[in-house]
Amino acid sequence: MANRDNYIFTSESVGEGHPDKVCDQISDAILDAALTSDPESRVGCECFASTGMILVGGEMTTNSYIDIIKTVKKTLEKIGYDNAEYGIDHQTCAVLSVINEQSADISQGVTAGAGLHKEQGAGDQGMMFGYACKDTPELMPAPIFYSHEIMKKASEVRHNRVLDFLRPDSKCQVTVEYKDGVPYRIPAVVLSHQHDEFVNGREIKYEEIREGLIEEIVKKALPSHLIDDKTIFHMNPTGRFVIGGPKGDAGLTGRKIIVDTYGGAAAHGGGAFSGKDPSKVDRSAAYMARYIAKNIVKAGIADKCEVELAYAIGVAEPVSVFVNTFNTGKIDDSLIEKAVWDNFSLTPSGIIKTLDLKRPIYSPTAAYGHFGRPDFPWEKTDVVEALKKALL
Repeated sequence: MANRDNYIFTSESVGEGHPDKVCDQISDAILDAALTSDPESRVGCECFASTGMILVGGEMTTNSYIDIIKTVKKTLEKIGYDNAEYGIDHQTCAVLSVINEQSADISQGVTAGAGLHKEQGAGDQGMMFGYACKDTPELMPAPIFYSHEIMKKASEVRHNRVLDFLRPDSKCQVTVEYKDGVPYRIPAVVLSHQHDEFVNGREIKYEEIREGLIEEIVKKALPSHLIDDKTIFHMNPTGRFVIGGPKGDAGLTGRKIIVDTYGGAAAHGGGAFSGKDPSKVDRSAAYMARYIAKNIVKAGIADKCEVELAYAIGVAEPVSVFVNTFNTGKIDDSLIEKAVWDNFSLTPSGIIKTLDLKRPIYSPTAAYGHFGRPDFPWEKTDVVEALKKALL
């Protein structure tokens, strides 16, 4: 996020029916199915969606039996893809599976006692980032948080048939103006939502769509004090969004990594989350980095905090820990880094134990962001007192 106090910043979110998010949800549904009966499952599941077809691939080692076709179709049904006109139909779509066993070379690096290093190592090299700030009570950047709120409200409105013309695919952007480093107003909102042309013989006109999206979704999802008479609402700005879903745009697991994290307000290491079991630090270390950053901000040590963890494949301890408080910290960032080493278990096995990650908890993460939602274990702030004692 910007270091200056007065600026304008935009983030986007996409709905559960967006083709990329469809793939994320399928990948995590398969992961959860594996972890349900075998918590030691190793899963790296990717998904591709196109018109009338889902392709599932990747690597998996598990003692679970997973009905891939049933899992895919149930996920599509839950989202609302029940009509071929939407781009895919759960009842008639083709499902192809090309999942293989995990590489033995990688497996020995993440199995305790099997590789060059005897402790469970990281499932890959790479760097992972976590972030927290005081924009919202959830300690999330305001633009991405409010973008997710719009998408959640859109899903509720669609499933409850409040607006009976909505189809599953959707995406939005929220622009936030900051004054003195604090969210001041929302100057612009962009929302594109797939829709029917006709409902029960009634033509759905653009004016009805625009009014419905603003009144039933946007204004009910956003804090009223951030909207004013100068706020610009770009609703379906092309004028028409009938063709969507996998027919309008192919989907792929892991293609919405900025939507999944902080909306561009913080750095991203490049690794995607969905479909990966917690031995893969792309996912688990990003969760730990958020956990650390949130506890630091909640403790009052800084108003903003970004944490980087970096790993070598097969090695347990991170090769580096970096903390950046953007000049908002009450003490030097290097001292905070030392407290991170002292108060958090940063090995893959330590992260998994701390956050209890070998459970089927991942399907809900696959839409509306992985952070800022209190039900997830990495959102706990149970290290606040220890950090205060160490640093304040």
